[in-house]
Amino acid sequence: MEQGKAIKIVKIGNFPHIKPVYIGGDSPVVVQTMWKDRLSAPDLDGAARKIEALGALGCGILRFAVPDIESAEVLGRLAEMVSMPLCADIHFDYKIALRCMDFPISKVRINPGNIGGKEKVRSVLEKAANKGIPLRIGVNAGSLPLDLREKVEQGALSTAEALAQAAEREISVFNEFGFTDYLVSMKASGIADTINANKIFRLRTPTILHVGVTEAGPLTAGVVRNAAALLTLLAEGIGDTIRVSLSDTMENEVIAGREIIAAAAQLAPCNVKLKPRGVNIVSCPRCGRHGFDTHSFTSKWLQRLYALEKDITVAIMGCEVNGPTEAKHADLGITGAGDKVLIFKHGKVIKTITAAEADKVFEEELRSL
Repeated sequence: MEQGKAIKIVKIGNFPHIKPVYIGGDSPVVVQTMWKDRLSAPDLDGAARKIEALGALGCGILRFAVPDIESAEVLGRLAEMVSMPLCADIHFDYKIALRCMDFPISKVRINPGNIGGKEKVRSVLEKAANKGIPLRIGVNAGSLPLDLREKVEQGALSTAEALAQAAEREISVFNEFGFTDYLVSMKASGIADTINANKIFRLRTPTILHVGVTEAGPLTAGVVRNAAALLTLLAEGIGDTIRVSLSDTMENEVIAGREIIAAAAQLAPCNVKLKPRGVNIVSCPRCGRHGFDTHSFTSKWLQRLYALEKDITVAIMGCEVNGPTEAKHADLGITGAGDKVLIFKHGKVIKTITAAEADKVFEEELRSL
């Protein structure tokens, strides 16, 4: 086995109307996010539209908390309406997992340690195997088995080693029943614990890995913490799918995930799994020299740019100092000087317009690329 590489590939989405996603092997690293609220049956059309928009931003799999049978029913109806693979996140009650698998839900996340006895786990695994639904074994630092938690508290075991051992125990249950269509996550809120747990585990097994820092915090802190951990792992070839956990929007989780993959690709250009997609946005931070409000323009265009399936660089610059010259590598750029707005391509100004015309002309030039 290559260092860090999962040798298996799992197909997520084994239903005719679902666009499948492949995780593992040399498949590109997949970005995931998690629905932030409880699903409401009357607003499934709105949820379906939002899922479509998340897919355009680069989300490959969307996970939902399913705390009860009623939630399973609602998620099942939604799964029939969308083409993105949906994942059900189940704790404690194996019957919820069984009900979810009556619908075209593409993946189920469980923790065999809290789902019940072996016979309950067996029933989940048998139904998943019959339906072709992969499972994710999710292990968190905050819910380690009692004996491992006590060893960590006593200093006899590191959190990272405890996470790896807990994951190995759960895998042994799956292997005992001959179920192989699974992936594993070991998450902690600490950067070092996340990195070390996944490194330890990868040295022992080529199992497909879902990686991320859990409870990472609000936007700025959460992005920094996730980037620190995921860049280290992805650059070493560890990680097949990622979720950037933020106390923020799903959209920002997806965008952050895309940017982390793009950054990792620069650190490990030979890793075929790291394939940046779409628009690369370059923008200056703005200062007292600015003649163009980069903050408002970037905010207005951010999600539209990330949704474009074009491998281009777009520069949004604040003044003549950071304008066409410093961003001459950009396929398209915009800046301002006085009461005028400048549109440039590859460092050359092609149009000088008024601020009122900026959005319209920028969109026209964007479409022409």
